[in-house]
Amino acid sequence: MIGIVIVSHSPKVAQGTAELAQEMSQERVKIVAAGGVDDETIGTNAERILAALQEAETEDGVLVLLDLGSAVMSTQVAIEMLPEEKRDKVTISEAPLVEGAIVASVEASLGRSLEEVNNAAVEARNMEKLT
Repeated sequence: MIGIVIVSHSPKVAQGTAELAQEMSQERVKIVAAGGVDDETIGTNAERILAALQEAETEDGVLVLLDLGSAVMSTQVAIEMLPEEKRDKVTISEAPLVEGAIVASVEASLGRSLEEVNNAAVEARNMEKLT
């Protein structure tokens, strides 16, 4: 089963999204929040993201969902800090953060592959909220 890392500029957004996704997966999936420069400062921190990647690591890989801007750059730096043989098992998703995290957690809990989970999470951007 894959692991999931939630990267946000806000520690509270990352933690809240991770909690919601964890609930939706019935706590079957390892979901780790990596938000903020520290627990109180808005921003991103490659070392926090690296620690989250290591905590969420599974044999099947890790999917990273993120908000915007420097979250991408910080995540890329964190991935480069991993041992070379582990880098290919990490995918940064284009999915929307909250909706993507929920869909990813459910799909991961069903034992889907990293690619399948990412594809489903990306499709969450097309979900209609109002009909």
